[in-house]
Amino acid sequence: MYVPMGAMLNRANDHGYAILAVNALSIETMMSIISAAEQVRSPIIIDLYQEHLRGHVDFRYLIPAAIQLAHESFVPVAVNLDHGKDPDYVRRAIHGGFLSVMMDASESPYEQNLATVRDLVQFAKPYGASVEAELGGMGAVAGGQFTDDSMFTDPDQAEAFVTTTGVDALAISYGSSHGTFPDGYVPEFRFDVLEAVKRKARIPLVLHGGSGSGEENLRTSVKLGINKINMGADFMRANVLSLQHSLVAAPDIEYMDLLHGTLAAGTDLVLRYLSLTGSEGEANRG
Repeated sequence: MYVPMGAMLNRANDHGYAILAVNALSIETMMSIISAAEQVRSPIIIDLYQEHLRGHVDFRYLIPAAIQLAHESFVPVAVNLDHGKDPDYVRRAIHGGFLSVMMDASESPYEQNLATVRDLVQFAKPYGASVEAELGGMGAVAGGQFTDDSMFTDPDQAEAFVTTTGVDALAISYGSSHGTFPDGYVPEFRFDVLEAVKRKARIPLVLHGGSGSGEENLRTSVKLGINKINMGADFMRANVLSLQHSLVAAPDIEYMDLLHGTLAAGTDLVLRYLSLTGSEGEANRG
């Protein structure tokens, strides 16, 4: 069933679990994500990243397929515009069928971030669309720009931001970074920051950069108030490794068989992350 992520995340907030949001690029990747969620009866979020949509396939072509897959699933499925940076683009996405969007103005000064998100929340209301925002700074593993203390979310700002904007969910910074961490590296999370932000904000909180963050970090994050975990890099890597293995094992493989082989790899990876969220079986509960 196709649903906005707002109500989905509110229920997760009330019952103390998180919902996994996975970056997809194609019908095949969306199918493998939903298949995993159905196997363990978890609600799930398909993240469609703005820059991927701009550089790979326009959302006008991908969102109808995503919505159809969601409608045909027996678990709740939200389709979310991930890291929408351009307010006009985010508005077009809502008009084009997205019931869930992220308006990411976190690189702007606080007051500008607040104003941009507040305006977008007002725009989204008549459509019944949910809005996620980000407060604080998120680093990226590429180039070694890891998240540091100066980028962490300020709890008092978070409280004021949520109250003023009316946003449905807030992505915060407390130690994770976007991308795939070096082998053996596990980031150090500042759980005191997470706890303080949760006390102040009280709405569903989002962890970006779930890939490689470590099982215990993710489990503890859920216990302390994270209700949405974004994961993309590990999922994409699982698909790449599947393609590499298939091509080595059968260099003359048919293209359709090559793509089909990625489904199982993607589903297995998503299942591993779903086991950390506490969401298994929640699709069956009203």
